[in-house]
Amino acid sequence: MSLGPSLRAIYDLSRGRGGIYYGWWLLGWSVFAVAIAAGISFWSFGLYVAPLEAEFGWSRAELTLGFSISLLIGGMAAFFVGRFVDLRGPRFTIVIGAVMTAVTYLLLATTSELWQWYVYQSINAIFRQMMFFIPFQALISRWFNHKRGRAVGILSTGFSIGGFAIIPLMRFVIDEVDWDGSFVFAGIMIAVVFLPIALFVVRDDPADVGQEVDGEPPSGRGEISINRIGLTVAQTLRTPLFWMIALSMTTFFYGMFGWMVHAVPYYESVGVSPSGAAALLSAGAAGGILSRLSFGFIADRIRSIELAAVVLALFLGGSLLVLLATGGSPVGIGIFLAMWIVGSGGGPMIEPLLLVRTFGLAFFASILGVLSVVETIGQIFSPVAAGAIFDATGSYDWALTMFVLALGLSAVFFWIAARMPRPLLPGAPSADAATARPEPRSLPAPGGGD
Repeated sequence: MSLGPSLRAIYDLSRGRGGIYYGWWLLGWSVFAVAIAAGISFWSFGLYVAPLEAEFGWSRAELTLGFSISLLIGGMAAFFVGRFVDLRGPRFTIVIGAVMTAVTYLLLATTSELWQWYVYQSINAIFRQMMFFIPFQALISRWFNHKRGRAVGILSTGFSIGGFAIIPLMRFVIDEVDWDGSFVFAGIMIAVVFLPIALFVVRDDPADVGQEVDGEPPSGRGEISINRIGLTVAQTLRTPLFWMIALSMTTFFYGMFGWMVHAVPYYESVGVSPSGAAALLSAGAAGGILSRLSFGFIADRIRSIELAAVVLALFLGGSLLVLLATGGSPVGIGIFLAMWIVGSGGGPMIEPLLLVRTFGLAFFASILGVLSVVETIGQIFSPVAAGAIFDATGSYDWALTMFVLALGLSAVFFWIAARMPRPLLPGAPSADAATARPEPRSLPAPGGGD
């Protein structure tokens, strides 16, 4: 096949033959995909509250209960999705997830009853797990080792970009074709973006394009691939550290996700226009791009992700405390945004960085799935509790107080986790053991089951 110089360079790069490590090419497209998914699936949820309230007369608590139920179902499915990723690879998982997620958005467009809102959101959440957070975190973690912090940081900017770029788009679509038309638009967007990326760009492992992790040349020493080093799920669940991490992340997301769901309704409740509320949410997401990149570079240079998480939780809790103290004044919102941007910078990155460092990569997706199941407790109760508080009081003050307390507890739990020993990873080279915390507790090598 005869190709021009530019097309030949692109073709060679897509096959891992270019001078640039294919992982960076893969990372760039992954950021784009994550931005689309995050913008459509998470950032835009608050945009549907007012239209659905107006059309069906459902209360705010009833509406956010649909989101909470979907998070519960998606969280319960997370372990099976993670297991599927470990067995079949991220690429195949993303293909199946993208097709079925697109179909479920078309299903959501037909909603006419409250029970349908709950059921369709739940089905959507299951397949969304297969195309979004777990497979892409596993994918990028497989391709990067020494630069994993910055790679995961760059990947997480997709989450912020989704809020910055997709919220205004979805606001426009909802205004033009109403909420049901926007779900049709969302389904088309998922199919058009994810399927080509999964089929033509994603490769499960550097070896698939003849490269090594980080693009480094083979060592020739017969070392075990880092992608095969780590504890099984069963071994992980036997460590007290895993459960302290789970408790830390549960309270962290209780405060963080609870606010994200109610951010737009909160701004509107203190007198901000719908378009202004969307703009504020987008501004916070835009600022998060820089903070996530910064945290990613810092993460490669710090010893304790847990202590970094303490700082993040305190910034998030402090930002909401400012909002509570100022009553949502313009000055208060400005201070809140500055602190929130700093605190939310490392939010989506804590899990993958902490789990890989602590438990290894061999069963990373499955372990992340188990953690997601536990975290779901915080994610399902927080939005509906905040909605119920608003319905009962006509204000978000007590909801903000609840979020602040949850984030304060998270900081305490992360501090405790930082002081607990890490387990030794079976098969890890001695250099890894030298970087472990003092007095690690060794575990038996992986057996047949996990």
